[in-house]
Amino acid sequence: MTSILQDPVESEMTLLDQPKVEVRYHDIGEVNSQFSVAADLQSREKDIEMARLMSPGKFSGKSGPSCFLKMTKNKLLTKAGCGKDVRHFEFEFVSSTVRYEVGDVLEVLPGQNPAAVDVFLQRCNLNPESFITVHHRKQENGICGTDLDVSKVPIKLKTFVELAMDVSSASPRRYFFEVMSFFATAQHEKERLQYFTSPEGRDDLYQYNQKERRTVLEVLEDFPSVQMPFEWLVQLVPPLKPRAFSISSSPSAHPGQVDLTVNVVSWTTPFKRKRSGLCSTWLANLDPHQSTVIPAWFQKGSLPPPSPLEPLILIGPGTGCAPFRGFIEERSIQSQSSTTAPIMFFFGCRNEENDFLYRDFWSHHSQEEGVLSEAKGGGFFVAFSRDQPQKVYVQHKMRENSARVWDLLSEGAAVYVAGSSTKMPSDVLEAFEEIVSKESGLPSESAVRWVRALERAGKYHVEAWS
Repeated sequence: MTSILQDPVESEMTLLDQPKVEVRYHDIGEVNSQFSVAADLQSREKDIEMARLMSPGKFSGKSGPSCFLKMTKNKLLTKAGCGKDVRHFEFEFVSSTVRYEVGDVLEVLPGQNPAAVDVFLQRCNLNPESFITVHHRKQENGICGTDLDVSKVPIKLKTFVELAMDVSSASPRRYFFEVMSFFATAQHEKERLQYFTSPEGRDDLYQYNQKERRTVLEVLEDFPSVQMPFEWLVQLVPPLKPRAFSISSSPSAHPGQVDLTVNVVSWTTPFKRKRSGLCSTWLANLDPHQSTVIPAWFQKGSLPPPSPLEPLILIGPGTGCAPFRGFIEERSIQSQSSTTAPIMFFFGCRNEENDFLYRDFWSHHSQEEGVLSEAKGGGFFVAFSRDQPQKVYVQHKMRENSARVWDLLSEGAAVYVAGSSTKMPSDVLEAFEEIVSKESGLPSESAVRWVRALERAGKYHVEAWS
Protein backbone atom coordinates (compact mmCIF):
# COMPACT_ATOMS: atom_id res chain seq x y z
CA MET A 1 0.00 0.00 0.00
CA THR A 2 1.49 3.35 -1.03
CA SER A 3 1.14 6.46 1.12
CA ILE A 4 0.55 9.88 -0.39
CA LEU A 5 3.07 12.40 0.90
CA GLN A 6 1.61 15.84 1.60
CA ASP A 7 3.45 18.88 0.23
CA PRO A 8 5.39 20.32 3.22
CA VAL A 9 4.29 23.89 2.27
CA GLU A 10 0.64 22.77 2.16
CA SER A 11 1.14 20.96 5.46
CA GLU A 12 2.52 24.09 7.08
CA MET A 13 -0.27 26.21 5.64
CA THR A 14 -2.81 24.35 7.72
CA LEU A 15 -1.16 25.98 10.76
CA LEU A 16 -1.77 29.48 9.35
CA ASP A 17 -5.11 31.20 9.82
CA GLN A 18 -7.03 32.58 6.87
CA PRO A 19 -6.29 36.23 6.13
CA LYS A 20 -8.85 38.62 7.60
CA VAL A 21 -9.66 40.11 4.20
CA GLU A 22 -10.83 38.73 0.87
CA VAL A 23 -9.92 40.45 -2.40
CA ARG A 24 -12.41 40.13 -5.23
CA TYR A 25 -11.43 40.82 -8.81
CA HIS A 26 -13.85 42.50 -11.22
CA ASP A 27 -14.13 42.32 -14.96
CA ILE A 28 -13.27 45.63 -16.66
CA GLY A 29 -16.49 45.48 -18.67
CA GLU A 30 -18.54 45.09 -15.50
CA VAL A 31 -16.73 48.05 -13.90
CA ASN A 32 -17.25 50.33 -16.92
CA SER A 33 -20.92 49.46 -17.30
CA GLN A 34 -21.83 49.78 -13.62
CA PHE A 35 -19.86 52.85 -12.60
CA SER A 36 -19.65 56.12 -14.48
CA VAL A 37 -16.29 57.85 -14.85
CA ALA A 38 -16.44 61.11 -12.87
CA ALA A 39 -14.39 64.25 -13.33
CA ASP A 40 -10.76 64.02 -12.19
CA LEU A 41 -11.17 65.59 -8.74
CA GLN A 42 -14.37 63.69 -7.97
CA SER A 43 -12.76 60.49 -9.19
CA ARG A 44 -9.72 61.04 -6.96
CA GLU A 45 -11.94 61.74 -3.98
CA LYS A 46 -13.92 58.55 -4.61
CA ASP A 47 -10.72 56.50 -4.98
CA ILE A 48 -9.36 57.80 -1.65
CA GLU A 49 -12.67 57.19 0.08
CA MET A 50 -12.96 53.63 -1.27
CA ALA A 51 -9.31 52.73 -0.59
CA ARG A 52 -9.55 53.89 3.03
CA LEU A 53 -12.97 52.31 3.48
CA MET A 54 -11.72 48.94 2.24
CA SER A 55 -8.34 49.05 4.02
CA PRO A 56 -8.10 47.05 7.26
CA GLY A 57 -6.16 50.01 8.74
CA LYS A 58 -7.79 52.31 11.28
CA PHE A 59 -8.19 55.93 10.22
CA SER A 60 -9.43 58.93 12.18
CA GLY A 61 -12.11 61.13 10.66
CA LYS A 62 -14.13 60.44 7.56
CA SER A 63 -12.80 58.25 4.74
CA GLY A 64 -12.92 60.88 2.00
CA PRO A 65 -10.76 64.03 2.28
CA SER A 66 -12.20 67.29 3.64
CA CYS A 67 -10.80 69.06 0.60
CA PHE A 68 -8.04 69.16 -2.00
CA LEU A 69 -5.23 71.71 -1.81
CA LYS A 70 -2.65 73.08 -4.24
CA MET A 71 0.71 74.37 -3.04
CA THR A 72 1.36 78.02 -3.92
CA LYS A 73 4.58 78.62 -1.95
CA ASN A 74 7.50 76.42 -0.88
CA LYS A 75 10.00 78.55 1.03
CA LEU A 76 13.13 77.44 2.90
CA LEU A 77 13.16 79.08 6.35
CA THR A 78 16.53 77.80 7.54
CA LYS A 79 19.95 78.73 6.17
CA ALA A 80 20.97 76.42 3.31
CA GLY A 81 23.55 73.84 4.39
CA CYS A 82 23.04 74.38 8.13
CA GLY A 83 21.93 70.77 8.69
CA LYS A 84 18.25 71.61 9.25
CA ASP A 85 15.59 71.96 6.57
CA VAL A 86 12.44 73.74 7.73
CA ARG A 87 9.91 74.91 5.13
CA HIS A 88 7.05 77.37 4.99
CA PHE A 89 4.28 76.03 2.74
CA GLU A 90 1.23 77.90 1.53
CA PHE A 91 -1.78 76.17 -0.03
CA GLU A 92 -4.97 77.29 -1.69
CA PHE A 93 -8.21 75.33 -1.92
CA VAL A 94 -8.93 73.71 -5.29
CA SER A 95 -12.15 72.09 -4.12
CA SER A 96 -14.63 73.51 -1.62
CA THR A 97 -13.12 75.87 0.96
CA VAL A 98 -13.07 74.48 4.50
CA ARG A 99 -13.56 76.82 7.44
CA TYR A 100 -10.89 76.35 10.10
CA GLU A 101 -9.71 78.11 13.25
CA VAL A 102 -6.28 78.93 14.65
CA GLY A 103 -4.98 75.95 16.61
CA ASP A 104 -6.49 73.46 14.18
CA VAL A 105 -4.49 70.64 12.58
CA LEU A 106 -4.14 69.79 8.90
CA GLU A 107 -3.70 66.14 7.94
CA VAL A 108 -2.03 65.54 4.58
CA LEU A 109 -2.09 62.26 2.63
CA PRO A 110 1.39 62.00 1.08
CA GLY A 111 2.11 60.61 -2.35
CA GLN A 112 4.34 57.55 -2.53
CA ASN A 113 7.29 57.23 -4.87
CA PRO A 114 5.71 55.90 -8.12
CA ALA A 115 8.86 53.89 -8.92
CA ALA A 116 8.72 52.16 -5.51
CA VAL A 117 5.04 51.30 -6.02
CA ASP A 118 5.84 49.81 -9.45
CA VAL A 119 8.70 47.74 -8.01
CA PHE A 120 6.40 46.46 -5.24
CA LEU A 121 3.75 45.41 -7.79
CA GLN A 122 6.36 43.60 -9.90
CA ARG A 123 7.98 41.96 -6.88
CA CYS A 124 4.60 40.62 -5.73
CA ASN A 125 3.46 39.57 -9.24
CA LEU A 126 0.42 41.83 -9.08
CA ASN A 127 -1.49 43.13 -12.08
CA PRO A 128 -1.70 46.91 -11.57
CA GLU A 129 -4.64 47.22 -13.99
CA SER A 130 -6.90 44.75 -12.14
CA PHE A 131 -10.05 46.15 -10.57
CA ILE A 132 -10.62 44.98 -7.01
CA THR A 133 -12.81 45.29 -3.97
CA VAL A 134 -11.57 44.33 -0.50
CA HIS A 135 -13.98 42.63 1.90
CA HIS A 136 -13.47 41.92 5.58
CA ARG A 137 -13.95 38.34 6.73
CA LYS A 138 -15.93 38.01 9.93
CA GLN A 139 -16.74 35.11 12.20
CA GLU A 140 -20.12 34.64 13.83
CA ASN A 141 -21.08 31.60 15.93
CA GLY A 142 -17.98 29.79 14.70
CA ILE A 143 -18.93 30.30 11.03
CA CYS A 144 -16.67 32.36 8.77
CA GLY A 145 -18.29 34.81 6.36
CA THR A 146 -17.37 37.81 4.25
CA ASP A 147 -18.92 41.25 4.37
CA LEU A 148 -20.61 41.90 1.04
CA ASP A 149 -20.96 45.66 1.21
CA VAL A 150 -22.51 46.53 -2.14
CA SER A 151 -21.54 50.21 -1.69
CA LYS A 152 -17.90 49.30 -2.31
CA VAL A 153 -16.89 50.49 -5.78
CA PRO A 154 -14.09 48.57 -7.54
CA ILE A 155 -10.83 50.49 -7.91
CA LYS A 156 -7.59 49.65 -9.68
CA LEU A 157 -5.26 47.46 -7.68
CA LYS A 158 -2.40 49.92 -8.25
CA THR A 159 -4.56 52.80 -7.00
CA PHE A 160 -5.41 50.84 -3.86
CA VAL A 161 -1.71 50.19 -3.17
CA GLU A 162 -0.84 53.87 -3.78
CA LEU A 163 -3.54 55.20 -1.47
CA ALA A 164 -3.87 52.59 1.27
CA MET A 165 -0.62 50.56 1.62
CA ASP A 166 2.62 52.14 2.89
CA VAL A 167 5.10 50.03 0.92
CA SER A 168 8.06 52.43 0.77
CA SER A 169 8.26 54.09 4.19
CA ALA A 170 6.78 52.12 7.10
CA SER A 171 8.38 49.07 8.70
CA PRO A 172 6.32 45.87 8.96
CA ARG A 173 5.39 44.29 12.30
CA ARG A 174 6.66 40.96 13.65
CA TYR A 175 3.62 39.03 12.36
CA PHE A 176 4.54 40.03 8.81
CA PHE A 177 7.77 38.02 9.16
CA GLU A 178 5.90 35.09 10.70
CA VAL A 179 3.48 34.91 7.77
CA MET A 180 6.36 35.35 5.30
CA SER A 181 8.01 32.22 6.75
CA PHE A 182 5.01 30.12 5.61
CA PHE A 183 5.47 31.27 2.01
CA ALA A 184 9.28 31.05 1.77
CA THR A 185 10.35 28.29 -0.63
CA ALA A 186 14.11 28.72 -0.08
CA GLN A 187 15.10 26.82 3.06
CA HIS A 188 17.69 29.35 4.26
CA GLU A 189 15.11 32.16 3.98
CA LYS A 190 12.49 30.13 5.83
CA GLU A 191 14.94 29.39 8.65
CA ARG A 192 15.97 33.03 8.96
CA LEU A 193 12.35 34.20 9.09
CA GLN A 194 11.48 31.55 11.67
CA TYR A 195 14.49 32.62 13.73
CA PHE A 196 13.42 36.28 13.56
CA THR A 197 10.01 35.40 15.01
CA SER A 198 11.38 33.15 17.75
CA PRO A 199 12.13 34.43 21.28
CA GLU A 200 15.86 33.97 20.56
CA GLY A 201 15.70 36.13 17.42
CA ARG A 202 13.72 39.03 18.90
CA ASP A 203 16.75 41.32 19.35
CA ASP A 204 18.12 40.54 15.88
CA LEU A 205 14.74 41.27 14.31
CA TYR A 206 14.66 44.60 16.15
CA GLN A 207 18.14 45.47 14.81
CA TYR A 208 17.24 44.37 11.27
CA ASN A 209 13.76 45.89 11.07
CA GLN A 210 12.83 48.69 13.48
CA LYS A 211 16.34 50.06 14.13
CA GLU A 212 17.06 50.30 10.40
CA ARG A 213 13.47 51.37 9.60
CA ARG A 214 13.35 48.79 6.79
CA THR A 215 10.40 49.23 4.49
CA VAL A 216 8.00 46.51 3.39
CA LEU A 217 9.53 46.61 -0.09
CA GLU A 218 13.08 46.23 1.25
CA VAL A 219 12.06 43.27 3.43
CA LEU A 220 10.38 41.52 0.49
CA GLU A 221 13.45 42.10 -1.68
CA ASP A 222 15.65 40.54 1.04
CA PHE A 223 13.57 37.33 0.86
CA PRO A 224 13.03 36.76 -2.89
CA SER A 225 11.58 33.25 -2.57
CA VAL A 226 8.56 34.56 -0.64
CA GLN A 227 5.39 35.05 -2.67
CA MET A 228 2.64 36.20 -0.34
CA PRO A 229 -0.96 36.21 -1.57
CA PHE A 230 -2.32 39.73 -2.03
CA GLU A 231 -4.88 39.21 0.76
CA TRP A 232 -2.07 38.80 3.28
CA LEU A 233 -0.28 41.88 1.94
CA VAL A 234 -3.46 43.95 2.24
CA GLN A 235 -3.84 42.81 5.84
CA LEU A 236 -0.21 43.14 6.96
CA VAL A 237 1.36 46.04 5.05
CA PRO A 238 1.04 49.11 7.30
CA PRO A 239 -1.70 51.46 6.08
CA LEU A 240 -0.71 54.71 4.40
CA LYS A 241 -1.86 57.29 6.93
CA PRO A 242 -2.15 61.06 6.67
CA ARG A 243 0.47 63.06 8.54
CA ALA A 244 -0.74 65.78 10.93
CA PHE A 245 0.71 69.30 11.05
CA SER A 246 -0.21 72.31 13.18
CA ILE A 247 -1.68 75.03 10.96
CA SER A 248 0.50 78.18 11.01
CA SER A 249 -1.94 80.70 9.54
CA SER A 250 -5.06 82.61 10.50
CA PRO A 251 -8.07 82.30 8.19
CA SER A 252 -8.94 85.91 9.06
CA ALA A 253 -5.56 87.10 7.76
CA HIS A 254 -5.49 84.75 4.75
CA PRO A 255 -8.97 83.81 3.51
CA GLY A 256 -8.94 80.78 1.22
CA GLN A 257 -5.41 79.87 2.28
CA VAL A 258 -3.76 77.55 4.79
CA ASP A 259 -0.08 77.57 5.81
CA LEU A 260 2.18 74.92 7.33
CA THR A 261 5.62 75.08 8.96
CA VAL A 262 7.30 71.73 8.37
CA ASN A 263 10.60 70.22 9.46
CA VAL A 264 11.81 68.05 6.57
CA VAL A 265 12.83 64.90 8.42
CA SER A 266 15.97 62.94 7.50
CA TRP A 267 18.37 60.76 9.46
CA THR A 268 21.03 58.06 9.16
CA THR A 269 20.46 54.55 10.56
CA PRO A 270 23.07 52.64 12.64
CA PHE A 271 24.21 50.94 9.40
CA LYS A 272 24.61 54.35 7.69
CA ARG A 273 21.49 54.08 5.54
CA LYS A 274 19.90 57.42 4.63
CA ARG A 275 16.27 57.75 5.66
CA SER A 276 13.74 60.55 5.20
CA GLY A 277 10.22 61.30 6.35
CA LEU A 278 7.69 60.32 3.67
CA CYS A 279 5.30 63.28 3.91
CA SER A 280 7.72 66.11 4.76
CA THR A 281 10.08 65.07 1.94
CA TRP A 282 7.20 64.71 -0.52
CA LEU A 283 5.95 68.21 0.33
CA ALA A 284 9.46 69.69 0.14
CA ASN A 285 9.89 68.25 -3.37
CA LEU A 286 6.61 69.67 -4.70
CA ASP A 287 6.86 72.52 -7.20
CA PRO A 288 4.19 75.23 -6.67
CA HIS A 289 4.15 75.78 -10.43
CA GLN A 290 2.87 72.24 -10.96
CA SER A 291 -0.72 71.42 -10.18
CA THR A 292 -0.22 68.53 -7.77
CA VAL A 293 -3.49 67.94 -5.95
CA ILE A 294 -3.07 67.28 -2.22
CA PRO A 295 -5.80 65.40 -0.25
CA ALA A 296 -6.27 66.94 3.19
CA TRP A 297 -8.38 66.71 6.33
CA PHE A 298 -8.95 69.45 8.93
CA GLN A 299 -9.06 68.33 12.57
CA LYS A 300 -9.31 69.98 15.96
CA GLY A 301 -5.96 70.01 17.73
CA SER A 302 -4.99 70.40 21.40
CA LEU A 303 -4.84 74.21 21.23
CA PRO A 304 -8.30 75.81 21.38
CA PRO A 305 -8.59 79.31 19.87
CA PRO A 306 -8.34 81.90 22.68
CA SER A 307 -10.66 84.81 23.35
CA PRO A 308 -9.25 88.18 22.15
CA LEU A 309 -9.52 89.45 25.76
CA GLU A 310 -7.50 86.57 27.23
CA PRO A 311 -3.80 87.31 27.94
CA LEU A 312 -1.53 84.63 26.45
CA ILE A 313 1.83 83.13 27.36
CA LEU A 314 3.04 81.13 24.36
CA ILE A 315 6.05 78.78 24.39
CA GLY A 316 6.99 77.36 20.99
CA PRO A 317 10.62 76.47 20.25
CA GLY A 318 11.54 75.27 16.74
CA THR A 319 8.54 74.32 14.62
CA GLY A 320 6.49 74.59 17.82
CA CYS A 321 6.09 78.23 16.76
CA ALA A 322 3.78 77.13 13.91
CA PRO A 323 0.37 77.41 15.63
CA PHE A 324 1.43 80.64 17.37
CA ARG A 325 2.15 82.34 14.06
CA GLY A 326 -1.56 81.80 13.39
CA PHE A 327 -2.52 83.01 16.89
CA ILE A 328 -0.55 86.24 16.44
CA GLU A 329 -1.92 86.87 12.93
CA GLU A 330 -5.44 86.38 14.30
CA ARG A 331 -4.95 88.72 17.27
CA SER A 332 -3.37 91.34 15.02
CA ILE A 333 -6.53 91.35 12.88
CA GLN A 334 -8.72 91.48 16.01
CA SER A 335 -6.72 94.42 17.43
CA GLN A 336 -7.62 96.56 14.42
CA SER A 337 -11.28 96.70 15.46
CA SER A 338 -11.38 96.04 19.22
CA THR A 339 -9.38 95.85 22.43
CA THR A 340 -7.14 92.78 22.77
CA ALA A 341 -5.13 91.31 25.65
CA PRO A 342 -1.31 91.13 25.61
CA ILE A 343 0.79 88.19 24.37
CA MET A 344 4.18 87.01 25.64
CA PHE A 345 5.89 84.61 23.25
CA PHE A 346 8.98 82.55 24.05
CA PHE A 347 10.70 81.11 20.96
CA GLY A 348 13.85 79.00 20.79
CA CYS A 349 16.23 77.70 18.14
CA ARG A 350 19.88 76.68 17.82
CA ASN A 351 21.47 79.67 16.10
CA GLU A 352 20.37 83.18 15.24
CA GLU A 353 21.91 82.87 11.78
CA ASN A 354 20.76 79.36 10.87
CA ASP A 355 17.25 78.55 12.12
CA PHE A 356 15.61 81.71 13.49
CA LEU A 357 12.24 80.88 11.91
CA TYR A 358 10.02 83.81 10.85
CA ARG A 359 12.47 86.36 12.32
CA ASP A 360 10.92 89.31 10.40
CA PHE A 361 7.38 88.27 11.32
CA TRP A 362 8.05 88.28 15.09
CA SER A 363 10.05 91.52 14.78
CA HIS A 364 7.20 93.25 12.92
CA HIS A 365 4.62 92.32 15.58
CA SER A 366 7.00 93.32 18.41
CA GLN A 367 7.33 96.94 17.25
CA GLU A 368 5.33 100.01 18.32
CA GLU A 369 1.69 98.94 18.75
CA GLY A 370 2.18 95.34 17.59
CA VAL A 371 0.47 92.54 19.52
CA LEU A 372 3.86 91.32 20.83
CA SER A 373 5.08 94.79 21.78
CA GLU A 374 5.99 95.81 25.32
CA ALA A 375 3.76 98.85 24.77
CA LYS A 376 0.81 96.45 24.60
CA GLY A 377 1.99 94.61 27.72
CA GLY A 378 3.46 91.68 25.80
CA GLY A 379 6.89 90.72 24.55
CA PHE A 380 8.93 88.46 22.29
CA PHE A 381 11.80 86.48 23.85
CA VAL A 382 14.15 84.20 21.95
CA ALA A 383 16.66 81.62 23.21
CA PHE A 384 19.55 80.66 20.92
CA SER A 385 20.72 77.40 22.46
CA ARG A 386 24.05 77.06 20.60
CA ASP A 387 25.24 80.66 20.22
CA GLN A 388 27.18 80.68 23.51
CA PRO A 389 29.15 78.13 25.57
CA GLN A 390 26.23 77.58 27.96
CA LYS A 391 23.08 76.24 26.30
CA VAL A 392 20.09 78.56 26.68
CA TYR A 393 16.55 77.27 26.23
CA VAL A 394 13.07 78.78 26.43
CA GLN A 395 12.71 77.88 30.12
CA HIS A 396 15.80 79.99 30.91
CA LYS A 397 14.23 83.00 29.17
CA MET A 398 11.03 82.40 31.12
CA ARG A 399 12.94 82.51 34.42
CA GLU A 400 14.76 85.71 33.32
CA ASN A 401 11.35 87.33 32.86
CA SER A 402 9.62 85.67 35.81
CA ALA A 403 8.05 88.89 37.17
CA ARG A 404 6.35 89.65 33.84
CA VAL A 405 5.25 86.02 33.44
CA TRP A 406 3.71 86.11 36.92
CA ASP A 407 1.97 89.43 36.19
CA LEU A 408 0.22 87.92 33.16
CA LEU A 409 -0.63 84.73 35.06
CA SER A 410 -2.15 86.88 37.80
CA GLU A 411 -4.27 88.63 35.15
CA GLY A 412 -5.74 85.28 34.09
CA ALA A 413 -3.41 84.41 31.21
CA ALA A 414 -3.76 81.11 29.40
CA VAL A 415 -0.61 79.12 28.70
CA TYR A 416 0.01 77.38 25.37
CA VAL A 417 3.02 75.09 24.81
CA ALA A 418 3.90 73.49 21.46
CA GLY A 419 6.90 71.59 20.10
CA SER A 420 9.01 68.51 20.66
CA SER A 421 7.67 65.96 23.12
CA THR A 422 11.09 64.98 24.50
CA LYS A 423 12.08 67.11 27.53
CA MET A 424 10.72 70.53 26.58
CA PRO A 425 7.13 70.30 27.91
CA SER A 426 8.24 68.98 31.32
CA ASP A 427 11.07 71.56 31.55
CA VAL A 428 8.62 74.37 30.76
CA LEU A 429 6.12 73.08 33.33
CA GLU A 430 8.87 72.99 35.96
CA ALA A 431 9.85 76.57 35.06
CA PHE A 432 6.25 77.74 35.57
CA GLU A 433 6.15 76.03 39.00
CA GLU A 434 9.40 77.76 40.01
CA ILE A 435 8.17 81.15 38.76
CA VAL A 436 4.88 80.85 40.66
CA SER A 437 6.74 79.88 43.85
CA LYS A 438 9.33 82.67 43.51
CA GLU A 439 6.99 85.51 42.57
CA SER A 440 4.04 84.63 44.83
CA GLY A 441 6.02 83.49 47.84
CA LEU A 442 4.18 80.16 47.90
CA PRO A 443 6.03 76.99 49.00
CA SER A 444 7.01 74.78 46.05
CA GLU A 445 4.29 72.19 46.81
CA SER A 446 1.61 74.91 46.73
CA ALA A 447 3.07 76.32 43.50
CA VAL A 448 2.78 72.88 41.92
CA ARG A 449 -0.89 72.71 42.96
CA TRP A 450 -1.44 76.25 41.61
CA VAL A 451 -0.16 75.23 38.14
CA ARG A 452 -2.17 72.00 38.26
CA ALA A 453 -5.28 74.10 38.97
CA LEU A 454 -4.44 76.10 35.84
CA GLU A 455 -4.50 72.83 33.87
CA ARG A 456 -7.82 71.74 35.41
CA ALA A 457 -9.36 75.11 34.59
CA GLY A 458 -8.52 74.58 30.89
CA LYS A 459 -5.91 77.35 30.84
CA TYR A 460 -2.76 75.26 30.25
CA HIS A 461 -2.62 73.63 26.83
CA VAL A 462 0.12 71.43 25.34
CA GLU A 463 0.55 70.15 21.79
CA ALA A 464 3.69 68.02 21.56
CA TRP A 465 4.96 65.66 18.90
CA SER A 466 7.84 63.20 18.57
